[in-house]
Amino acid sequence: MEENDPQGLDDLARHTFVPSLIILCGATASGKSSLAIAVAQRLHSIIISADSRQVYREFNIGTAKPTPREQNLVPHYLIDLCEPTETLTVAEFQEMATSLIERRKTPDVGAAGCPLLVGGTGLYIKSIVRGMKIPRVAPQPELRSQLQPLGQSHLHALLHQVDPVSARRIHANDQVRTLRALEVFYVTGRPISEQQGETPPTYPILQIGLESHRLDQRIEQRTAQMLDMGFKTEVQMLCEKYGEDLPLLSTLGYSEMKQYLRGDISLDHATQLIGLHTRQFAKRQRTWFRVDPTIEWFDADAPDLLEQVWQRVTQFLQADTK
Repeated sequence: MEENDPQGLDDLARHTFVPSLIILCGATASGKSSLAIAVAQRLHSIIISADSRQVYREFNIGTAKPTPREQNLVPHYLIDLCEPTETLTVAEFQEMATSLIERRKTPDVGAAGCPLLVGGTGLYIKSIVRGMKIPRVAPQPELRSQLQPLGQSHLHALLHQVDPVSARRIHANDQVRTLRALEVFYVTGRPISEQQGETPPTYPILQIGLESHRLDQRIEQRTAQMLDMGFKTEVQMLCEKYGEDLPLLSTLGYSEMKQYLRGDISLDHATQLIGLHTRQFAKRQRTWFRVDPTIEWFDADAPDLLEQVWQRVTQFLQADTK
């Protein structure tokens, strides 16, 4: 990606105090990472990852985690935070990301005070943009194991008793949200509906989305690249170290490769399934992000994408200094 800088904009990046946030989002394989690195280099800023799997150590190739070389080009944060056996909640992500953003909002860091929040995990991004109030309650496996056998009908009726507001909001067949509401109530003694809400941040936010009409081809290329980088070996090592039942090994890419390693399917079939399931996942990501009217969309396949985005970024930063 081209690195030349229009006259005068590099000075803006070095010297302007910008208490703001730039978000770069979009479907998987749309080119977010490379664009983010190019923009962050021009801003002399940092990248905060908004990817729910890149927070886990050792899950590298299958999550398209920035390589050590890429991380050396620009400081990356919220990557490799947890062991694969641990669970990072949205509330914990929000707290850490907010701390990073707020910490950068000081005049002495110049435009480096405007970090880039980059990723495809919509809930992570929404938690920052909307300032979602999220109950600080970690998943309770033991409690869930006691509740789940009761059946969804009984669980939803139970929720009606302890939190009728949430029961009206949650569909009677939605067991995931029903269980979450119940565990929050039993852990805190307060309905989850009383602990939710939104307090949007006061600083300006620019949301940039990438859309590609060649996304299927990009996904196919990424899948092939993953295999060339040793994805099969990565999954095999993780299975041997943590066991096949590790929840992260049932996520996109890892699940299909695990089936191949067990001998259930061929490598070609596993590759085809990874491509298919990634395309389905990308479609869900697109649907999520398209609901937000504040996202400004750019053509990821445009030859002058960097210059288009850079022009919008500098307009945003200049407007914020007036």
